Amino acid sequence: MKTDAHIPDPDGFYEAWVAAHEGLSDAESNDLDARLVLLLANQIGDQKVLLECIAEARGKRRSTAGD
Repeated sequence: MKTDAHIPDPDGFYEAWVAAHEGLSDAESNDLDARLVLLLANQIGDQKVLLECIAEARGKRRSTAGD
């Protein structure tokens, strides 16, 4: 799992992400984020990495001992 920055323009990405939420209800914003996560997960395509990312996001990094 990569935790260092790999986005060439992280501020620009963040601004585009925030702008995508403009005018949406909370439910619509949540739906947009869910669709975005699924699209990005599909781009990654590595189940192990995706599970590590989930654990990292929850603050519970999974052990990779024995993998």
